[in-house]
Amino acid sequence: MPDQRLTARGTLDLVTDDGTFAELPSPAREPRPDGPLAWHGYDASRARAAERTGEEESVVCGTATVAGTRAVLIAFEFGFLGGSLGEHTGDRLEGAYAYAREHRLPVVPLIATGGSRMQEGMVALTQLQRVARQSALTRAAGLPQIAVLRDPTTGGGWATLGAGADVILALTGAQVGFAGSRVRPPGADPAAYTAEAQVAAGAADAVVRTEDLKEALGAWLRLLSRTDPGTPAPVPAALGTPGLPATGWDAVQRARSPERPRARAYLDAYFAHRVHISGDRCGGRDPDGILCGFGEHHGRTVAFAAQTGAGTRPAGYRTAARVIRMADRLGVPVLTLVDTPGAANDADAERQGAGAAIAEVFGAVAGARVPVTTLVIGEGGSGGALALAAPGNTWATPDSYFSVIAPELAAAILKRPPEDVENTADQLRVRPQDLVELGVLRGIVRGSGPAGAP
Repeated sequence: MPDQRLTARGTLDLVTDDGTFAELPSPAREPRPDGPLAWHGYDASRARAAERTGEEESVVCGTATVAGTRAVLIAFEFGFLGGSLGEHTGDRLEGAYAYAREHRLPVVPLIATGGSRMQEGMVALTQLQRVARQSALTRAAGLPQIAVLRDPTTGGGWATLGAGADVILALTGAQVGFAGSRVRPPGADPAAYTAEAQVAAGAADAVVRTEDLKEALGAWLRLLSRTDPGTPAPVPAALGTPGLPATGWDAVQRARSPERPRARAYLDAYFAHRVHISGDRCGGRDPDGILCGFGEHHGRTVAFAAQTGAGTRPAGYRTAARVIRMADRLGVPVLTLVDTPGAANDADAERQGAGAAIAEVFGAVAGARVPVTTLVIGEGGSGGALALAAPGNTWATPDSYFSVIAPELAAAILKRPPEDVENTADQLRVRPQDLVELGVLRGIVRGSGPAGAP
């Protein structure tokens, strides 16, 4: 069934376990005739909306389990004045968030709204401040917020409940954008205001089919509701060549081999299942350079940021910083996999803020209160790799290297001939065993797990 045909309660029926939904009591507020602006005919419009939908307001709030995990759910009823936000809506939202904090429950807004309610003027618009405050308090309490964007999700509802969530799932074909269809510039491309476009722009994490929503939402809730802030993520076992490299250049060549296992192979071996976040929330994605998300490892939730062997782009670093900060707020340990020849350094990368993006990751790792575990699985190219490395808890596989600069570039800077590249690699001491001796690495990981210095 297409999402636009679902009412608020129909959406709740779709995602919640049978018989578990319990509606929260609505906060009492003395009604004012025709609302705060005394807008003629407003009470009549509300009465017609109530008769048509069976609801007294544009949101239905309650608790339920979703695939076994209890949460507070906020379902918008678009049929009630376009799912708009007014002061009574704000009362309900504030009460729902407060209940979630009191009972330590995740919050799931199921959004379908056209924005703030015009008949209440600026009073309606200021409800967005109330919503933002409640979201911030819930974030500070270490509770996850997972938004589901239904059709349509526009205006302030998108800019607070939606875009302000930790994880954003968008239903296939949903209209999503700050500007609703009636207020966009003439000639605006409607394709830009879709769920698919928002995911492509890094503003949402995934497009989900309506029939798959319960399973997807349940997976996210299970993972983000489990915390273990004090225990580091175990180091993955090495998947590649077990023997150590004889020379520095041998280490470089092995790390660059197309046969060497990459990030996806390590993530597949490490996690029973995982979910991915996508995008930096400011217009960019780097799906070819880094994979980020949360997964289950031996019954525990672990966050991950895994470089894929390509040059990491600014959006990739910002996405990595985002997942590390989210994990830190939620009390989830972090695993990073280092594998890049270095940060992307083309002109576009500079214009997109490469330096600031890398600084974000350095800061996120340095400031994390949860433990961060790092495994170098391939190339460790300069600061673009070091940004994801945990000080004091970085390990390496035998088919990896870490270097202040690529040996070829080092030779070029030193004005050495090409035949001196191999010797330069030895001088840089890039082999895993060299790096353990230098104190850069904690140890070398074998096929059965971590080991100390060789």
